[in-house]
Amino acid sequence: MSKRIIIYTAEDVASHTTSASCWVSRHGKVYDVTRFLNDHPGGDDYILKYAGKNIGEVMQDKDEHDHSESAYEMLDEYIVGRLGSDTTTVSDDWEATDDFHPDDTDQAKDFEKNQFLDLRKPLLRQVWEAGWRYVPTFKSSSNAYRGFSKSYYLQQVHQPRHLAEPARFFGPDILEYNTRTVWYVVPIFWGPIAAYLFLRSALQWSILLPAFTAQPALPWKALSMIPKSNYLQTLLCFFVGNAIWTILEYVFHRFLFHIDAFLPDHRAFLTLHFLMHGVHHYLPMDRLRLVMPPALFFTLQTPMTRLAHTLFPPAMANGIISGAFTFYILYDCMHYALHHTRLPAYFKEMKKYHLAHHYKNFDLGFGVTSKIWDIVFNTLLPV
Repeated sequence: MSKRIIIYTAEDVASHTTSASCWVSRHGKVYDVTRFLNDHPGGDDYILKYAGKNIGEVMQDKDEHDHSESAYEMLDEYIVGRLGSDTTTVSDDWEATDDFHPDDTDQAKDFEKNQFLDLRKPLLRQVWEAGWRYVPTFKSSSNAYRGFSKSYYLQQVHQPRHLAEPARFFGPDILEYNTRTVWYVVPIFWGPIAAYLFLRSALQWSILLPAFTAQPALPWKALSMIPKSNYLQTLLCFFVGNAIWTILEYVFHRFLFHIDAFLPDHRAFLTLHFLMHGVHHYLPMDRLRLVMPPALFFTLQTPMTRLAHTLFPPAMANGIISGAFTFYILYDCMHYALHHTRLPAYFKEMKKYHLAHHYKNFDLGFGVTSKIWDIVFNTLLPV
């Protein structure tokens, strides 16, 4: 039967320091010695003294406590996993340059070193299967397959890798196609919708419109009937929608996409996290995964637009939604440009700021189109 090797971080081990759950590490392996506490010849207090720590040196220190060969053999019965690589590429001393072009990752060496995801194979199944874990007792890693803790997943997914071509999510092409979005799909798909909602709002200030499904072309046909004052009212709502989007951009990025601390340690949530935003930090220069697929933004916008129609009259709600959608289009196109385009002064500054979020400190700098809400909520990232 295959045995699963769980990859942990030092922080995982350090969180098990009580008699109810006592872990230690030695030579890169992780041990759950809880059941051994009462059987230890030197007493449980001696083990608890080093709980959550590396015991490699102390076990070899004869002045501290002498251990026989059988003690090391007995220790192997309590292996629950191993420590993963703690090498990081994200660093506080990282500085963005105008011609920033990271080197491609050596896929074979990366997998050999970190034992995280094999970039040569479809990724999604690896995340799903590695996020499912049980912890057996085993003495060797032969015929074993991998898993990782939430802590190790978050550590690794925030260390950027770079490929010349987009990584595959799925094996079958029909599934893979739906995970890739060219940047111009966003304005082509959502631009007409934003314009339609703007006109619908302008007309609704004067008359009560039937449902969209009844007469979808009515706003276009009635352009000549819309007074100029209606356009002004809708434009004010449009600007409100612009402002609301800047808040939503910050909130989604900080509290949904970076929900790391509250993310349940379960494969379903790890996979969802990877799909929604984890892959973007893992492969930040992937050209086909820098903007949201229409299906993803449709899912995110649905509760927001329903809330707008609950709080405001139809004309006002549609004007606000039109403004928010327009700024969303600006946001996603700008996000792509920040990663892959030479830009004028303001956008060049925002490019450095956003890339610092990826390569310097992913817990700060959530603004993409502006820094305003980072300043307000004290998450400004010094660049």
